[in-house]
Amino acid sequence: MNSVIDTILSHRSIRSFTEQAISKEQLDTIIRAGLAASSSSMLQVVSVIRVTEPSMRAQLAQFAGQQQYVESAAEFLVFCIDYQRHATINPDIQAGFTELTLIGAVDAGIMAQNCLLAAESMGLGGVYIGGLRNQASEADKLLELPPYTAVLFGMCLGHPNQDPELKPRLPVDVVVHENTYQGVDLARIAQYEQHMLDYYSHRASNQKQATWSQQTSSKLAGESRPHMLPYLNSKGLATK
Repeated sequence: MNSVIDTILSHRSIRSFTEQAISKEQLDTIIRAGLAASSSSMLQVVSVIRVTEPSMRAQLAQFAGQQQYVESAAEFLVFCIDYQRHATINPDIQAGFTELTLIGAVDAGIMAQNCLLAAESMGLGGVYIGGLRNQASEADKLLELPPYTAVLFGMCLGHPNQDPELKPRLPVDVVVHENTYQGVDLARIAQYEQHMLDYYSHRASNQKQATWSQQTSSKLAGESRPHMLPYLNSKGLATK
């Protein structure tokens, strides 16, 4: 084990922050760590918007489902797919292919994880805000995004004001398959369910009695932001 692995395995989502600011040097390092991430074909199709205006923070918190920590975090970053740079250089690019939208989403996830790990290595904490996609068009308008550029998710960063327990993940042997896809081992899932129940019943806040299967079944039973495809299409993305 080393300090990098320790940081990765110690990850918890932090939603409560002190009033202490993140220094310019820390933020610069976090962003540089993000820029060092892998990029498909070196296309570099991600832009990050640092939101510092309090009124904009308040609106974004509302768009994200009244997530107050969007306002209270020391820093709030919005990660966007960005092919506008490329279209400015060459108006003939074909940004509408779904593969290019996937590349943008993958690259943004890789870049953001680099940023978060860098922040955590400094003793900072953060949480991803996928809820921005609840009202993606409204967030897009507020951030004045041009064509071929779209909101993906936000990230709160700051000095932690909480110390939550580690949330159990699925066992390695359930997630990792060798050579071909292996069927689901329901016995292993049942063991994990009990682990999650124990975690939820003993954690310091937001205790609940719900299995992982119950929560995921509920999440996947209905529509999941059906407005996202029209939104992406309106930005010239995922049109073909």
